[in-house]
Amino acid sequence: MRHTISVLVENRFGVLARIAGLFSARGYNIASLAVSETMDPTISYMTMVVEAEDEKILEQIKKQLNKLIDIISVTDFTKKAHVDRELVLAKVSYSQKDKAKFENSIAKTGAKIVQKTAGFVIIEMLGDQTEIKALLDSLKQFGIKELVRSGRIAISK
Repeated sequence: MRHTISVLVENRFGVLARIAGLFSARGYNIASLAVSETMDPTISYMTMVVEAEDEKILEQIKKQLNKLIDIISVTDFTKKAHVDRELVLAKVSYSQKDKAKFENSIAKTGAKIVQKTAGFVIIEMLGDQTEIKALLDSLKQFGIKELVRSGRIAISK
């Protein structure tokens, strides 16, 4: 099962490498990672989506993170009320004969076209994982040439 965890860390050289090393050494997979400064430039906010089969593994991940010196706090959003979002950019090909069907698919999902070129368009969408999945499912019929996703970010309610 996938779990969303946020970590406040000291914004110092090597912190991300130590966290990645911790996960790698224990065989844990990071499915998604987003890192940015907070309003205080000495602190960074990391949001990770991690694979953990059961609660024991999740607890072990949190304990190991808390042992690192540069960690300020660890929050598990699994059972907390929160809002999460992800940004996706997709390069999609479509023909003129599919234009109406394509634009209808885009309108239904809430995505928007950010650039049109001969033969393909670039689409962006910000949403939760269910909304992003619906967009990608609707775009498959047209042929996704390239796809880029940001890591998931989350905040408690």
